[in-house]
Amino acid sequence: MGIRKIAAVLALASLLPAAGALAQEESTNRVAAKTDWSVFVDEDPKECWGVTAPKETVNTRDGRVVAVRRGDILLFVFFRPEAGVSGQVTFTGGYPFADGSTVNMNIDGTEFELFTEGEWAWPASAADDAKIVTAMKRGASAILTARSSRGTTTKDTFSLLGFTAAMEEAEARCQ
Repeated sequence: MGIRKIAAVLALASLLPAAGALAQEESTNRVAAKTDWSVFVDEDPKECWGVTAPKETVNTRDGRVVAVRRGDILLFVFFRPEAGVSGQVTFTGGYPFADGSTVNMNIDGTEFELFTEGEWAWPASAADDAKIVTAMKRGASAILTARSSRGTTTKDTFSLLGFTAAMEEAEARCQ
């Protein structure tokens, strides 16, 4: 397991309580709401992130729309100064992704690839994170398409309204 992957797994483990809190819309560490994005801060270790839930979700199997049960579906960008993390993009689809699969992230026609492990996906490098964050700041929506371990294709559409303001807030709080 590479250093980036270990850092991502450790950082993601600390995000899980916040993800559940966001889903319930009750949290003690939410510090701001910027249109469709919320900003959260944890102090030990210092970590700040913006997060949003999808505006639309479509699940298909064999080309047909199907009803499936999924956990929290969230798109994050986080900052963790102690670990040297600045603007790391992370996605959880609310289910285990198919082994060896990737997630396609389409931001207004520009495509990116996220690698998966369990229920989490993220870009391969900090340089890829930076490219995605730049595209998200310029874009209106991000569509993430993935495949579950059960063969369901999921397509989640996230609004990028408020993204830039949320990133500015999260980054400033993690200086």
